[in-house]
Amino acid sequence: MNDVDNVLLSVSAEARQLVAPDYAVVDGLIEHTAESKAEAVRSVTASVDRLTADLAALGAVPFDEATGRRPLTWSAHSSATREERYHDKETGRVERSGQVTAAVALRVTVRDLDALGDLSGVLAAHQGLNVHGVTWQVDWDNPAWPQVRAAAIGAAIQKARDYAAALGAALRHVEHIADTGLLGGDAAGYQPGSRALRAMNASAEGPGTPALTPVPQELIATIEARFRTTDVSPPALKAIPGSWHAVMARSPDGSGCQPARWQRSG
Repeated sequence: MNDVDNVLLSVSAEARQLVAPDYAVVDGLIEHTAESKAEAVRSVTASVDRLTADLAALGAVPFDEATGRRPLTWSAHSSATREERYHDKETGRVERSGQVTAAVALRVTVRDLDALGDLSGVLAAHQGLNVHGVTWQVDWDNPAWPQVRAAAIGAAIQKARDYAAALGAALRHVEHIADTGLLGGDAAGYQPGSRALRAMNASAEGPGTPALTPVPQELIATIEARFRTTDVSPPALKAIPGSWHAVMARSPDGSGCQPARWQRSG
């Protein structure tokens, strides 16, 4: 069989599936303002100690490489101090207030979604904590990933079959299957969890009080594929009104076919 008798089809396909999140990440900030830097740091440190003690009572442990998938972890991942300033309306200048604010950024990761109610209660009880975001995540090895990827391949095969049938041919074999962009396209490959459903800000009943309600996550698999067809049937091309098709003739050396002239279907 000669390549002139068949066609290389290139298609893209996508599959989507909603799943329950595997875990939630709660980000917050504890701040205290005092007359001196030392006093502000002591105050914010005491608040962090009280909060982490309450989290420990729920079974939380400090986050590190060995505890990444424990049911409940916490991390005080950054801290800073700043001098408070104000705008003096009389002078038009920004002046120092004489007070200092100390802040600690805290992250809590919860995989035991049955504990969300207790966790929300602990966080709400600490008035110095301002929760500014809750993100819902799906693990890279979630059992649904193989299903959605297989569905994307199935969609690509069906699309290629449709194209081949329109040409009066059938699929012969698969040439390539790849993530979007890896076969030379301009589109970037899909990154797991890039949908807006993945990250949601916390709602609040009051200042700093998060509502930890799981949000279903949409998994998306996008692929590109190339298929080789069987022989293309010339009558199928002629059946498309207004299309141009090649009238084929045997090549001089008898090794295959080549276009003899182009003809427009009526």
